[in-house]
Amino acid sequence: MTWEPTKPDAQAGTSRRVESSQTGPHEALQTRLARHAIGRFAKPIAPYNQEAFETIDRRVQAEGLPLILDSGCGVGDSTRALARRHPGHLVIGVDRSADRLARQRRVTPTNCTLVRADLLDFWRLAREAGWQLSRHYLLYPNPEPKARHLKRRFHGHPVFPDFVALGGHVESRSNWRIYLEELAIALAYHGRQTRLSPLDPAGAPLTPFERKYHASGQPLWRLETVDEPAMGAAAFDKTRP
Repeated sequence: MTWEPTKPDAQAGTSRRVESSQTGPHEALQTRLARHAIGRFAKPIAPYNQEAFETIDRRVQAEGLPLILDSGCGVGDSTRALARRHPGHLVIGVDRSADRLARQRRVTPTNCTLVRADLLDFWRLAREAGWQLSRHYLLYPNPEPKARHLKRRFHGHPVFPDFVALGGHVESRSNWRIYLEELAIALAYHGRQTRLSPLDPAGAPLTPFERKYHASGQPLWRLETVDEPAMGAAAFDKTRP
């Protein structure tokens, strides 16, 4: 099975803080970024991911709307909320769990669609198809906090250049600040400027995890790009290190 960070069930157990031996960004991150920048992640695309992408890409091409991607959308609450906030966009939520996506707890806006696919394949297919995102959300990814698991974090994985190539305004949220500090370093390596700040979701948390972590008193963090969005997949291929 293709590896992809997954999200545990936000309704199970208590909200525990992330525990790690790391006290700051991983010392091997820069080495991994340099290695991944000179090649392409070439693992074969799984047929079900290819089919899922082609189905949604037909809608993307037919509607021609600005695109927002909610990567690792879980049950899709964040995707639906983003669709309501951005009615002029097509908002696509992608998660590899059919069980999570089947939990239809709210009405899905017409400009919103949920797709079952592995992000490691989906991002590569979107890049090859020339997708250019308006906004890209990565909300509460599994932090994989053990130091030896850096390669399991999206920014430590060979697929990260494909993530960057999709462009757009990038926003990631986490209850582990070090994850976002590392993501900021990885985005800076590829020429993106970011801002890291505390997050208070107040009465409008985007995801069940955000609601749960906030209710338990955990500090939350948001990383956003602050430069011009939309470098574009074609431009990225020409300018990557």
